[in-house]
Amino acid sequence: MPTQRPLGLNGFNELTDRQRMALLFGVCSSTGWARQVLAGAPFRDVDALMDRADLAVSELSDAEIDAALDGHPRIGARPDNPSSAREQAGVAEADADVRAQLAMRNREYEDKFGYVYLVCASGRSAAELLAILTERLGNDAETERRVMRNELAKINRTRLQRLLTEPCAETRSMP
Repeated sequence: MPTQRPLGLNGFNELTDRQRMALLFGVCSSTGWARQVLAGAPFRDVDALMDRADLAVSELSDAEIDAALDGHPRIGARPDNPSSAREQAGVAEADADVRAQLAMRNREYEDKFGYVYLVCASGRSAAELLAILTERLGNDAETERRVMRNELAKINRTRLQRLLTEPCAETRSMP
């Protein structure tokens, strides 16, 4: 059985627009974000791709931010996609009390701000994510919206990096 090689930037650049769009939509569920990033292709280097991704997040409308948030389950809830499951791996091992606290604070957050608590969870424990959530509940709406956009940009960067550097069978079978 042949091993899959990482896509890499050259491989990404060589894909069709349709294939790149599908991969980008897997990174962030905002079609506006994916289109903005795609418009910068081909990319001369990874930094150019990451810069374009950051710029796209900063320019998203509120409706597109909401679309991006739709692609992220609550921290501590059952992840509905492999990326979220991987990123929230530290929560899966948490004890019942921490998980209950996360669920309660998630509801408080959503009641206060009107959207899901978004944080770059990769490599963080459930207790750490709970502490961040509790702290962010003290933010005003404008501050929290800015923090949430920054977290979305971090998540997108992490997922893009993984897309380029880790073997991915899906890219080989795309139309």
